[in-house]
Amino acid sequence: MVVIIHPERKTFTNFNTMKTHHLAKENSVLLHYLQQIRDIHIQKDSMRFRRNLERIGEVLSYELSKTLDFHPAQVTTPLGEKETRLVQDDIVICSVLRAGLPMHTGVLNYFDWAENSFISAYRYHTSDTEFEIIVEYLASPSLDNKTLILVDPMIASGHSMLATFQALNKVGLPRVIHLVSAIAAPEGIAYLEKHFPKETQLWVGDIDDHLNDHSYIVPGLGDAGDLSFGTKLQQ
Repeated sequence: MVVIIHPERKTFTNFNTMKTHHLAKENSVLLHYLQQIRDIHIQKDSMRFRRNLERIGEVLSYELSKTLDFHPAQVTTPLGEKETRLVQDDIVICSVLRAGLPMHTGVLNYFDWAENSFISAYRYHTSDTEFEIIVEYLASPSLDNKTLILVDPMIASGHSMLATFQALNKVGLPRVIHLVSAIAAPEGIAYLEKHFPKETQLWVGDIDDHLNDHSYIVPGLGDAGDLSFGTKLQQ
């Protein structure tokens, strides 16, 4: 399977449909994890970088969980019965290889009963400033009537996320879509707003200033995949 998306050289600014949850706008320990994945000295420790992405995934998952459907349940303790409420959603977590793996772990830590999906999506550069998004691999359960949590630590232009979603259409139509990311650019959010269903919700740690001419987030943090797992040969 190969899906190719050609990025449009446009900037969108109207966030009118998709609901965006920008968590860095409020004070929380999340700000510490975001600072550490950005810091040019701290981020050199790949184990710490992966763990911080994992923790960001956990924080975002906790906030996301508040919007899920819950149903009444009962638990038996050694001393009696207790009424409670449990998540009703049938969840599938999908991460974009390879950079999405640490955050995927964080999300799975909080939704440990969820099914899992994995997909490849990478930039194939045709020039210094032009590229295509190529998807070549997908392993996924059915998404029909499921709650899809799509994980990618960086939303730059938004084209990788869209290519992933288009590839996932082959395995079913989710009932609910949540996008989870550590850092995003305004251009990428606007692009997703234009192309994703309007009920989609985005959970993002922080939103940065802009994309540069190479479609990298500024100030951003660099390449999340390389920082997590080491440098790779360029495509």
